[in-house]
Amino acid sequence: MAPDAFLWAVGIEDTFITAPHPRTGRTLDEYELTGHYARWRDDIGLMARLGAPCARYGVPWHRVQPAPKVWSWGFVDAALDRMIALKIDPIVDLVHYGLPAWIEGAYLHPDYPRYVAEYATRLAERFHGRVKWYTPLNEPRITAWYCGRLGWWPPYRRSWSGFVALMLAICRGVVATVRALERVDPEIVPFHVDATDLFDTDDPALAPEARRRQEIVFLALDLISGRVDRRHPLWHWLLDNGADEDRLAEFLHAPLELPVIGVNLYPIFTSKRLLRDARGRLRIQMPHASGELVNKLGRLYFERYGAPLMISETADKGSAARRLDWLAQSVAAVKTLRADGVPLVGYTWWPMFALVTWAWRQGRRPLHDYLLQMGLWDLDADPQRDLARVETPLVAAYRSLVQGGADSVGPLTRPFFDPKRKRVG
Repeated sequence: MAPDAFLWAVGIEDTFITAPHPRTGRTLDEYELTGHYARWRDDIGLMARLGAPCARYGVPWHRVQPAPKVWSWGFVDAALDRMIALKIDPIVDLVHYGLPAWIEGAYLHPDYPRYVAEYATRLAERFHGRVKWYTPLNEPRITAWYCGRLGWWPPYRRSWSGFVALMLAICRGVVATVRALERVDPEIVPFHVDATDLFDTDDPALAPEARRRQEIVFLALDLISGRVDRRHPLWHWLLDNGADEDRLAEFLHAPLELPVIGVNLYPIFTSKRLLRDARGRLRIQMPHASGELVNKLGRLYFERYGAPLMISETADKGSAARRLDWLAQSVAAVKTLRADGVPLVGYTWWPMFALVTWAWRQGRRPLHDYLLQMGLWDLDADPQRDLARVETPLVAAYRSLVQGGADSVGPLTRPFFDPKRKRVG
C-alpha cells in the first residue's frame, strides 16, 4: 500500500456458530439468517454501488468442508469471483467464531492447527494471485471469551482457565494459518483483526483489575507477535490459569509480523467501566462513546505495536441519524490521527446491512425480533417483506467518502513506512 493510500471497506456480518443450542436447537449462521446465501449476487452488487475498493468477506468453513475429506467450493467460488470481477478486493475472513461440527472439542481439538492450516492452504491455492488479504481468525479474544469464559459456544468452558486454554489454542491456529498462507504465496497479507476495548474505573480498588482487563485486550496480538515473556504483565496470570511455559515459548520462538492490525470498535460496546454493585459483585457498564474513542485507541495501538492500523469494524445502532453522527465523528477522528502521524490506513463500516443478534440462538422469538439495525442498508423488519434491503441516507454519505478516497480523511503526516516490514498492498 502506498503511504498516501486509504482503503474504504464494507463487510457482511458472518458469524457462524453451527452447534445447535441445547435448549432451542437454533444455530447462528448469519448468511443464512439474513438471506445472504440466496441474495449473495445482489448483496455484492450493493458493495459495487458504493464503489468500495475492498470488502471483508467471510468464508463459511462449515459449508466448504462439511466432513473431514469432503470439500464443496461452489458458493465461495461464485461469491469471490463476483467480487473480483466487480473490482472489489476480498479481505477473506477464514474463521469467524465457529468451526465445522466434525471438529470435536472445537479449538481444543489437538489437530485444530493442522485442520485450519489445510483449509487455509486449499483456499489460498484456489485463489492464488487473485486474493491477497486474509484474516486468519476474526477476534481471537472474543472467540476465547464466548467459548472459554462464558460457555456460550463450543467447547463450552466457563472459567478463566478455559479462556486461557482457548486463547492459546486459537493463537496456535493463527500461527499455523499464517505459515500456511506464506508457503502458498509470500505476497499474501495476513490481516490480524481483534475486538478492542477501553477499560476504566472510578473505583481505586478496581484499578488493578481494569489494568489487567486492558492487557487481556492485547493478549492475542502479543502472543502471536512474540511479546509474551516473563516480563509481560500477564505472564504469572497465564501460568496461574493453566498456561504451560513450553507452550508460551512456542510463540516466542516463531513470532509473526503484524503487517496490518485491524481494530473492531463500536461506540455502543467498546468503552468498559468497572464498578461494584450493592452486593460487591464486579459489574461492567458500557457507556456510549464519542469519536474520542477512535483517537484513544488509535494512539494506544500504534504506540504498542508500531504497525499500520485499519478500522476493520465500526458502526452505531439505532436511527439513521444516530448512525450518520457516528460516521461523522469517527471519520473526523481518523483525520486527526492521520494528521498526527498515526498510520490509520483504512475504515470499514460493518455491517453493510443489519445483523441478527447473537441472542437469537438461545432465544425463542421470531427472527425479525432479533434484527439489529446498524448498517448502511436496513433489513425490512416486516415479516412479510422477506428481509428486503432498505437503503438509508448512510449509503449516499458513505459513497461520497469512498469516492473521495484518501482526500476524505486527509493526508498522513510523517508517513509511516518501515522497509523491513512486509508491504501491505
